[in-house]
Amino acid sequence: MQPRLVAIAGPLTGVTIPLTDSECLIGRAIDCQVRLEDDSVSKHHCVIRRSGEAFLVQDLGSRNGIRVNGAFKTEHDLLPGDEIKVGASLFLFADSVEDASDVDAALETIEISAADAVGMASTGSVAPDALQTTRNLQYLLRISVLLGSVGNLYAVRSEPARDKLSQHLLSLLMELIPAGSGELLLAEQARASGRNDLQRVLKEKVALCVNNSLLAAPMLVQNEVAAILCLRAPDRRFDERHLELLVITAGIAAVAWENAVHLERLHDENALLEAELRPQHEMVGTSATMCSLQQQVAKVARSTATVLIIGESGTGKEMVARAIHKNSPRADQTFAAINCAALGESLLESELCGHEKGAFTGAVVRKKGKLEIADGGTLFLDEIGELALPLQARLLRVLQEREFERVGGTSPIKVDIRIVAATNCHLEEAVRQGSFRQDLYYRLNVVTLQTPPLRERREDILLLAEHFVHKHAPRCGRRVTGISPAAGAYLESHSWPGNVRELENAIERAIVLGSTDLILPEDLPEHIREASHPHEVPATAYESAVDTAKRDVILRAFERAAYSHETAARILGLHPNYLHRLIRTMDLRSVIKGAARG
Repeated sequence: MQPRLVAIAGPLTGVTIPLTDSECLIGRAIDCQVRLEDDSVSKHHCVIRRSGEAFLVQDLGSRNGIRVNGAFKTEHDLLPGDEIKVGASLFLFADSVEDASDVDAALETIEISAADAVGMASTGSVAPDALQTTRNLQYLLRISVLLGSVGNLYAVRSEPARDKLSQHLLSLLMELIPAGSGELLLAEQARASGRNDLQRVLKEKVALCVNNSLLAAPMLVQNEVAAILCLRAPDRRFDERHLELLVITAGIAAVAWENAVHLERLHDENALLEAELRPQHEMVGTSATMCSLQQQVAKVARSTATVLIIGESGTGKEMVARAIHKNSPRADQTFAAINCAALGESLLESELCGHEKGAFTGAVVRKKGKLEIADGGTLFLDEIGELALPLQARLLRVLQEREFERVGGTSPIKVDIRIVAATNCHLEEAVRQGSFRQDLYYRLNVVTLQTPPLRERREDILLLAEHFVHKHAPRCGRRVTGISPAAGAYLESHSWPGNVRELENAIERAIVLGSTDLILPEDLPEHIREASHPHEVPATAYESAVDTAKRDVILRAFERAAYSHETAARILGLHPNYLHRLIRTMDLRSVIKGAARG
């Protein structure tokens, strides 16, 4: 028995090292029996020594470790055919001259014709001895596992992923094939190189071995060359088996490449769909109604249709309008907003259409209106139901003809504009009453979106409250980290007649008046604490005393007023509506009625 190591990959490829009873030290140091010029190898990386009748390999605390048959080991009893990986070098452990000579024969230089390579590539046939050795089978299995994991390579056309694929693939290739260097070239890169050998691979779709120093195999995707695998060996040590292995590898890689490109396409399409269904916006909320509204905004934004947004005051109608503009093709143009209820008819007409110099007293210069400012973009008309009838006629002309005249002007001005309107009133009822033009209503009501009141999406209340804390705390110069559970319970139990706007005002007030890192119940407005007492928040002695005092004051006032609601409100100095709310909240209705009957 003559045990030996045979270098089958790395700088010592083809070298046979006999093993004796003495230790065989492998590393970068000068005193090593097997010295490797490799920065990934430690000075004293590992040692092979006799252990009884056998040999073992032992890691010497190296930086990168050793692999035996592909698995990291600190110590391993060697058997014939075992492969030892040290840095970029791969050694085969053989226990006889015959074993070693088999490997040496595989490294002899052999001429190979291009015709033989073409036949092998086209038929898929492999020389009978090409996959005979265990190392070849292990190599092909590792190649298949690597390239089968296309889930992490879905973007192979991007530089980082393509580089990663190339590095792994070439690293495995050069463990088996004695190449000095290698590369994976995309078809366009090979075409631009102008090299005759690569042009032939592209044109004839064949694998080549050129002067036993260059291997080139095409990766065919749908019968077209997607890329070319190239290996170089300046000392002419390639043979037919190497080319066959490269062709097999290119075939496996081509299947993975095609799958990866297809997966990338699906990923891009999915990302596009997600972007369409999740528009850019500042709307806060994860409730079903808000998610539905966000999806509607995404669909509406891509069109040029006029949009009517309906909803109670404070529900964020302008925010929805801005989201429509932001996700539309007009996003780079102007978004102009005007509140139709905030100005008188004459001022609103000037604000909307602009005016010429001298059109009226004070018109000392020409002024552009919002219609002209928003040309190419979006005009948001809030509280459209408050628009006077004469202005409704002018707006109808804008919607129909996309033109208007400035106040005091005589020449029509053309505009490319999208109208988004909003209202908190029932326009159908206004049409029936004659205060809103029916033809204008139909022009505005092309697409209707509805903003839900806060009471219908209570699961969003705390999310919104936290959002407003982070928004206003820095502006107020306060460090507020969140909302206490008790304060949160009050927020969730409130009916929020003023919707999101009321909630934002309540949070901003709590931040200003509070003194702790958390918003506490006592920081909230009194009407929120009075409206209802959450069951999960136990009343304090102070709150109980205050409630008792309020009940007594209200009952005495009704007694003095002979149970007249209006008189009792005057005695208490409260608005009758607020007194109604107090009676309902404190559950005093039946008590007062019983006392009145008695």
